[in-house]
Amino acid sequence: MKGGEAMTEVDENTSDDGTPRKRTTSEKKKILLRLDPALHEQLRLWAERDFRSLNAQIEFLLKKSLSKPKD
Repeated sequence: MKGGEAMTEVDENTSDDGTPRKRTTSEKKKILLRLDPALHEQLRLWAERDFRSLNAQIEFLLKKSLSKPKD
């Protein structure tokens, strides 16, 4: 940086006009998940019936579980 230039802070979660930016696939967190082979097959078949990838199905189920009211 040359003298006289001001550093500006950039919020990577908003666009230039300040609106929230949609998270892209490459920005999602990656995890390693170990599953029983029978459970994996059941989830894979369920995802196939719902026209989702296995990853999208697991994410859908986790979000659904977290949105349920707590007892």
